[in-house]
Amino acid sequence: MTPTERDRLLLFTAAELARSRRSRGLALNVPEATALIADTVCEAARAGYRLTEAIEAGRAVLGPDDVLPGVPDVVTEIQVEAVFDDGSRLAVITDPFGGGSLGAEAPGAVIPAPVPPPPAPVVSVEVRNTASVPISVTSHFHFFEVNPRLSFDRGLAYGRRLAVPAGSAVRFDPGASRTVELTDIGGARVVIGAAGLVDGPLDADGAFEAAMERARACGYLGA
Repeated sequence: MTPTERDRLLLFTAAELARSRRSRGLALNVPEATALIADTVCEAARAGYRLTEAIEAGRAVLGPDDVLPGVPDVVTEIQVEAVFDDGSRLAVITDPFGGGSLGAEAPGAVIPAPVPPPPAPVVSVEVRNTASVPISVTSHFHFFEVNPRLSFDRGLAYGRRLAVPAGSAVRFDPGASRTVELTDIGGARVVIGAAGLVDGPLDADGAFEAAMERARACGYLGA
């Protein structure tokens, strides 16, 4: 397990303890309330909620009467990194006890998922690894900027990522070819870092042309 996965498991375990104690009628302390709210946001993200919806779900879990006196004065904001359909986002829950309580059914309750938006269109791209070592690409890396020794239609991959579950990766063996599906990068469509070919808004005027020029200059295959 990765450190992130271990942290998520620790948070879930703390939240389960909070749910158990709350089901017995106990008011929650600071760590218990924080864990329960943060876990609710993470589970809402996993269920397909958008960022604002997940934050509201977390805010609705507990009210002032569900926690020990003074807890709302101490915990005025909770931050948790959750994995949404379009990648990891930092959820900031302000006024975490202001939304009221979900009632006695809150411990362990299942949050109904909203009707999901239509899936983003995907394109198929044949990729050949010309390197002598295997190359792995993670789910939300801008595919246009992957390893220069991967040969494929770079222009077609601009603004897209692998159409695979968040946190997973695809391996390309040396000298082998495989076809992968790419989907549009969602959200604000801003790519910072990666290989530095874009480093800004994907859809800005001239961004595609400038990125292609940089890719050609740096020897990226398929550019």
